[in-house]
Amino acid sequence: MSTDAVYIASARERRRIADLIDELDADQLGSPSLCQGWTVRMVAAHLVAAATPSKLSFVGELLRHRGDAHATNDTIARRIAAEPAGELATRLRRHADSRFAPPFVGARGPLTDVLVHGGDMRLPLGLPHTPDPAHVRPALEFVTTGRPVGFVPRGRLRGLRLVATDLEWTWGDGATAEGRGIDLLMAACGRHAVLANLTGTGATVLRDRLSSPNPA
Repeated sequence: MSTDAVYIASARERRRIADLIDELDADQLGSPSLCQGWTVRMVAAHLVAAATPSKLSFVGELLRHRGDAHATNDTIARRIAAEPAGELATRLRRHADSRFAPPFVGARGPLTDVLVHGGDMRLPLGLPHTPDPAHVRPALEFVTTGRPVGFVPRGRLRGLRLVATDLEWTWGDGATAEGRGIDLLMAACGRHAVLANLTGTGATVLRDRLSSPNPA
């Protein structure tokens, strides 16, 4: 997939999230997501922040939190989450075509972010997470062959063979973990909730690694 196509895929997935926000009630938006400590609303706010990055705001918060990027993202997400849900959806649609990408990460990073966080929002609510498999492929390529800093710790996928059943895509050598591409992607990014959807001895290895504080 070309870089332009990756950005188009990101835009489509952001608009799907905006539609989801509009469909959820206050209780659903306030429910815990798969991101520890974040509600569904806060994940939505994070995606808004990712599509509309403010360098000045981010750097200011980063300095205030002494270089802790996670604390910085948390503060920004909580601030944006205070906005009405309709405004979150509107902002996400308005900036869906954003082509901002963090240095060294490239276009596939933001696509991976919105795909994984889409599952973080939907799955705890019992909603299906069925992104276009064509959008999932470049994200899988990113977490396995790119520089997925902040997505996949070094060593988590070592010695595993990943097989996407809904894509003609296989990566790696070793114990096989097999399942839908989106479930492989979310598991690679540390989401325990999808492990039950994977089969093979590699799925067991991955489950053990996700339970360990040192995935290598």
